[in-house]
Amino acid sequence: MTDFPVHTSGSGPPIVILHGGGVTISVYRWIAAALADRFTIHLYNRRGRADAPPRTEPYDMREDIADLATVLRQTGAVNVIGHSGGGFIALEAARELPIERLALYDPAVHVDGLFPTGWVAGARAALRAGDTGRALALTSAGINTHSPASRLPLAAQTAICRLFLRTSIGRMMGELLPMTFDESDSIFEHGGPTSKWSGVTAKVLLACGAGGPDYYPKINEALAAVIPDSRTLLVPRSAHDALNRAHPRIVEPLTEFFAEPA
Repeated sequence: MTDFPVHTSGSGPPIVILHGGGVTISVYRWIAAALADRFTIHLYNRRGRADAPPRTEPYDMREDIADLATVLRQTGAVNVIGHSGGGFIALEAARELPIERLALYDPAVHVDGLFPTGWVAGARAALRAGDTGRALALTSAGINTHSPASRLPLAAQTAICRLFLRTSIGRMMGELLPMTFDESDSIFEHGGPTSKWSGVTAKVLLACGAGGPDYYPKINEALAAVIPDSRTLLVPRSAHDALNRAHPRIVEPLTEFFAEPA
C-alpha cells in the first residue's frame, strides 16, 4: 500500500486533521501550530489538491475514507479532527475505522434533512456557463444562510465574489469548485436519519460556532442524541473559519478533549 503525503509538526499524542472542501491544508497552518506544543499534528491534502494524488473520477467518498485509513496506519493516530466536509468524511469513517477520539467543527453532515441542498444545481449551472463569480456567490449564499451578504441582490454578491477571486484563497476556492460540488452531492447522498450514526463508538466532540449558520447546532444536537459517547460545544463569537483562525476559544477545548485520560 502506497503511503500518502503527510505534513507533520509538534510532539505528543498524534492527531490527524481532515480539512474541509474548497481548500487545502494551507489554511490550517495556524491550528496545527497552536496544537503542536501538546500533540503531534498530521495534515494531509485530500485528493486532487496540492501534493495529493489525483482523484478517481467520478468522485466516490469511499476513496476519502480509504485515504484516511492509510494516513492513520502511517501515523499510528487514533485521534482525528474533521472540519466541514472533512467532518463528514471523518464521521463516516468513524463507523468503520479505529478512531478513538473525534472532534468535529461545523461537520457538513446531512442529518434529518438539516443541511441546505438547494444551492448546488444553480451553482453548477453557473460554473458550466463559465461564470465562476456567480457560482461562488450562489455557493456562499446557499451555505452561509446567516450572513447579511446572502440577502443582497445576486448581482451584488457576484460582484463581491469576483473581487474575492482575485485573492489567493479566492483563486484556490474557485479552482476547487468542481470538487466542492461533487463532495456536496456526496454529503447529500449519504445523509439520513440520526440512527445512521448510532454505531459510532469513538468519543466525539461536536463543536460549532455561535456566529455561524443555525443549522450546525441543530445537526450537532441531533448527532449527540444518538452517538453514545458524545457532547456538543457551541463556541462563542466564532464562525465557520474559527478552526482555521485557531483562536483560544477553540484551541483550549480541543486540547482538553484530546488530553483527557482514557
